Amino acid sequence: MMARQQLPKEGRVRRHADYALCYEQGRRHHTGNFILFIFPRPGSGITRVGMAVSRKVGNAVTRNRLKRLLREFYRLHQALLPSDSDIVTVAKKHAGRSCLDLALVSAELEPLLRRQQRKQREQSQETVACCP
Repeated sequence: MMARQQLPKEGRVRRHADYALCYEQGRRHHTGNFILFIFPRPGSGITRVGMAVSRKVGNAVTRNRLKRLLREFYRLHQALLPSDSDIVTVAKKHAGRSCLDLALVSAELEPLLRRQQRKQREQSQETVACCP
């Protein structure tokens, strides 16, 4: 039997101040249904994930479904998450009207996370190359 992968409690953005910091100082990335805020926290040792789905998106059932889809996406793609950062995903208004499933969420967010991972790898290589 395989062990379950879970997003640990310390792997989630939980405090309002952390969300605000991510919104204000994080880098924004837009997709069709989501906005990702990525805020690097060097030396923290943990990547944290948060999500925000407002009432503008839809009723409680729709909002909870979107949050479940996002949690499952991040649970399955933990290896793609940029290290030492906070990632906050905000659903756009029309995300509730889209017939989103895990495959569509993955198709939207996975290329963005791969690009971020590649950038982070390049930056770390530059740092090693310029400072022996």
